[in-house]
Amino acid sequence: MDEKNKDLETQAKEPASGASPEKLPESQSYTRSEPNGDAAVHNPETASAKDIPVEAVHSAEGVTPEGEPFATATKEEAEASSTHAFFDEAASEPARPAAQASSNNGTVPPVPPTRAGGGNLSGNNGGGEPPRKDGKKKTVWGAFLAGILGVLIGALIVLGFSWGALHDDNNNDATSTTTSNTGTTKKVTVENTTGTTQALEKVQDAVVSVLNYQAGTSIATGGTTEDEASSGSGVVYKKSNGKAYVVTNNHVVEGANKLEVTFSSGKKAEAKLVGTDKWNDLAVLEISDKYVTKVAEFGNSDAVKVGEIAIAIGSPLGTEFAGSVTQGIVSGVNRTVPVDTNGDGTEDWEAEVIQTDAAINPGNSGGALVNIEGQVIGINSMKISTENVEGIGFAIPSNTVVPIIDQLEKNGEVERPSLGVTLRDVDTIPEVQQQQVLKLPSGVDYGAMVQQVVAGSAADKAGLKEYDVIVEMNGKKVTNSMTLRQILYANDVKIGDKMEVKYYRNGKKESTTVTLTAASSTNQ
Repeated sequence: MDEKNKDLETQAKEPASGASPEKLPESQSYTRSEPNGDAAVHNPETASAKDIPVEAVHSAEGVTPEGEPFATATKEEAEASSTHAFFDEAASEPARPAAQASSNNGTVPPVPPTRAGGGNLSGNNGGGEPPRKDGKKKTVWGAFLAGILGVLIGALIVLGFSWGALHDDNNNDATSTTTSNTGTTKKVTVENTTGTTQALEKVQDAVVSVLNYQAGTSIATGGTTEDEASSGSGVVYKKSNGKAYVVTNNHVVEGANKLEVTFSSGKKAEAKLVGTDKWNDLAVLEISDKYVTKVAEFGNSDAVKVGEIAIAIGSPLGTEFAGSVTQGIVSGVNRTVPVDTNGDGTEDWEAEVIQTDAAINPGNSGGALVNIEGQVIGINSMKISTENVEGIGFAIPSNTVVPIIDQLEKNGEVERPSLGVTLRDVDTIPEVQQQQVLKLPSGVDYGAMVQQVVAGSAADKAGLKEYDVIVEMNGKKVTNSMTLRQILYANDVKIGDKMEVKYYRNGKKESTTVTLTAASSTNQ
């Protein structure tokens, strides 16, 4: 081969078995908000009472304002007439503030009488004197009746509130706090049942912590040790014949020499790795069912709607916070998120996920995303973690999880169809070489270049060769190796299927039919 083709000779990197496990933080700091300052207490001073002067009336009953006696009037009539005149004058004048007391002998007007009926002030006692005695009795009796009525109304209101509290629409039972005469305080007991708490009762004990132990070297002795390298979460989904099966993420168990499961009760069980699938970041563990009390039920992730309640359960930051629950909503469905499966810094797969704003932190990986019915609709897998992003987490849909874990449980691996090639994205090849080496026509700057063909593979039998650029497969456009995998690994594509492949060779577009075989390596 000539010199200009040398840089295309680089073979495809072999993907690792999974992403780096989540490391436990060495330390955690907790910030507790402190009060901003002492509360200011304002004690206003009580204003001192002052004597209010009363203005004296300069006329006495039975005489005119000028001091003359009433003409042709008896003493009783004069008294009654003077009383009427007093009220008539008071009614005709506007109200005014009280003035200082007069110096006219200190005389103060009498207390106005209480009106018993219409304008007639005459009572049964004769002499025109107002019936003060009878009016006072009725006033006292009315006040007594009003007081009794107020007490009855207050009692009814209190009973109404008490009845409402005991028969709340949310079925909340409460024991109120009271302080007795002896100063002892009773404790308050509240039992609050909601849709979330009912969902958790069904599934929370089925979520476990998964501990990853890896080989290390003892500083003291120099011997080999097994140290906890990372931790995550898992979900017990099956129990049979004395065994139970746990689904978790591939990156949670990657590189483990030993795996251990911790239950919500604190009990521990050693776990055996049954199988992993790096492309969908899933793994299955086998444990004894001795301490298993709950088995999770999978829901239909295809029926999930944006806006419905989503509950994340797991062990964020390690077993110290095992069984933590966060709640949010389903923020999006059918999302595709590019991921790097082998840790080489290049995105080589697009995961189809459910997006949620329920808090997902390191350690939540492998835990359950649950709907309001307590069904697992996803396995929490990853989140976007940048300084300016909040509340964007992702879970692998349950309808993707179930067929994969069934295969892992039975076969220890997922059988997928394969072409038997290694690939390189065309957009990573310099433009000069696209034209001079691959001889791609103008406008074709996409596709997956065949970098190596495995002898005897499906691609080899179909006639594909090195430097062929695949641009279409099964009637779908191939823009890079990632889209080729998505087409090849689709749920409706099976081993043995025939698939038409279109490609460019030396500038000419050609096609061939490939009969898919089972993958025997990491090649596509």
